[in-house]
Amino acid sequence: MKPKIVSWNVRGLNVFNKRSRIKNLLRDWRADIVCLQETKLRLVTRKIVRSVWHCSYVDWVYLASNGASGGILVMWDKRVVEKMEEFIGDYTVAVSFRMVEDNFLWAFADIYGPNNDNARQFLWEELAGVHSWWDLPWCIGGDFNITMFPSERSGDSRIRQAMTDFSDCIFNLNLVDLPLIGGPFTWSNSQTWLRLDRFLISPEWECHYPKVCQRRLPRLCSDHFPILLDGGGIRSGRSYFKFENMWLKSEGFVDKVRQWWSSYQFIGTPSYILAGKLKALKEDLKIWNIQTFGDVGEQKKNRMEELQVIEMINENRPLTTEEIVRKAEMTLELEKVVSLEEISWQQKSRALWLKEGDRSTKFFHRVANSHRRSNTIELLKINGSECREAPMIRDHVRNFFEQLFTEREGWRPNLDGLVFDSIDT
Repeated sequence: MKPKIVSWNVRGLNVFNKRSRIKNLLRDWRADIVCLQETKLRLVTRKIVRSVWHCSYVDWVYLASNGASGGILVMWDKRVVEKMEEFIGDYTVAVSFRMVEDNFLWAFADIYGPNNDNARQFLWEELAGVHSWWDLPWCIGGDFNITMFPSERSGDSRIRQAMTDFSDCIFNLNLVDLPLIGGPFTWSNSQTWLRLDRFLISPEWECHYPKVCQRRLPRLCSDHFPILLDGGGIRSGRSYFKFENMWLKSEGFVDKVRQWWSSYQFIGTPSYILAGKLKALKEDLKIWNIQTFGDVGEQKKNRMEELQVIEMINENRPLTTEEIVRKAEMTLELEKVVSLEEISWQQKSRALWLKEGDRSTKFFHRVANSHRRSNTIELLKINGSECREAPMIRDHVRNFFEQLFTEREGWRPNLDGLVFDSIDT
């Protein structure tokens, strides 16, 4: 498995609603390593980590904030990577990893850079020092708070000394700046556009993952765009029918179900009638879900794409009044869809939330298991040989259970000719 790494300046993790929205997006991106900058948290506990990321096998390391500013959180899936060593500096959280699948050793550093030139010199020195600590292939990402080229700043063609120092650091560390897919900038206040966030990799890291790419993701609750270093993901299997709790949020849904239920006509025993009605209701719900309610994931994707189109238009010119209104509508609709999807995922993960007092006080919940990831069979030994192909694994499992439950005996005992006492009614 190739790692997928998300880096995002989230502008604070100290509000539960914001952590919930971030959690929903991270679930959709299916990252193996998550790096969040500007957490604004002095202490990161397991409770906070679980409220940000759904992964049940999470481990993490963090850099505490300085008051209400700064802070870095690096989380990873222990089924994918194993931590060997860690380093926490003033602007850097670095971890050396071992890939669980192939034992590949590499180093990762998450950066949250300062926004003044004098402090940036300390960042470059810190980065050079930790880079020399581990003689490994490197991947470095985060919010560097500086652009590399004038083209990465809208409306400003000047070459600053800090930009030159940044380029020199990349050259001295022999790092590769990957092209950014999805848009040229990663930060905006709707007037100025900058590329402050990026991933940098060493040639050795690129040789091990030759198909690596860097992609900008849609933003929702921060002025920074998340960026994804994409190397693959876990396969998902076919889903089965289940009643979705989020359907109850649809207006008129309960009345529609009551109308369907009353219209079903079956003749037979009570259990047969109940089974028939449930089967008919299932088919009506499936059709209604496709034709009326719609795929929540697809709705979220479409709204994100439309929002991203508006953001790209705003990179080139100011938005019109109609576009500003449409952007606000898309943001509200996206938040509504994200809320529905979160209800669905809480149901799938069997999460139970108990809130006491306001949203910042104690709440308890079961660990939300991501069944789609946990139940995935990435490798199966078939006749002594390792198999990773999903179709072959699926066919082998199906054939195994078909043989297990297929009757091979041609004779069965019967009760013909035997007389039993009967109970008179």
